[in-house]
Amino acid sequence: MAAEQKLTPETFPASPEKATLEGKNKFLGFWLFLGGETVLFASLFATYLALKDSTAGGPTTQELFDITLVFVATMLLLTSSLTSVYAMYHMKNFNFKKMQLWMIITWLLGFAFLLLEIYEFNHYIHLKHTFTSSAFGSAFYTLVGTHGAHVAFGLLWIGTLIIRNFRRGLNLYNAPKFYVASLYWHFIDVVWVFIFTVVYLMGMVG
Repeated sequence: MAAEQKLTPETFPASPEKATLEGKNKFLGFWLFLGGETVLFASLFATYLALKDSTAGGPTTQELFDITLVFVATMLLLTSSLTSVYAMYHMKNFNFKKMQLWMIITWLLGFAFLLLEIYEFNHYIHLKHTFTSSAFGSAFYTLVGTHGAHVAFGLLWIGTLIIRNFRRGLNLYNAPKFYVASLYWHFIDVVWVFIFTVVYLMGMVG
């Protein structure tokens, strides 16, 4: 098997994620999966836009949102996307240690983002903005919470890859797994950019 061959920086392919049939299948499967995810989030955005003004007398977006907190969370997540790019750069150059280092940094930044989101939700609950308080609350928590669940899944995915391959090194079997996980992480970041714009920035304006 290709994964069992002795690899060196000189013999490692330029596109290790597509060097094997299994890798190509993972790549194709990921894009099919991404199509379904895009439809899911498009539906949640449409629902949120339709219900964001239905507050049932509760706090409005201008009264709720703390743009400073959300901006910090956004910078953490966008930076984690950049660090995952560095990780894939080192993967393509067959530098496993540096790839692992940047993947760990990506994980830490993503975890910090998730903690801020949990803090944000807890703060809103104390302000009587809950999932059942209004249609706006239901739409907000469903959209932002679904994204948060995707971040948690991404952290589990990346964390598992880091731990399982800590002593195995880099090969043509696990390279596609790291690459697809990185693509998934970029997708999460892109969705958050839309959430930051549609939910928070537009919410502050009203």
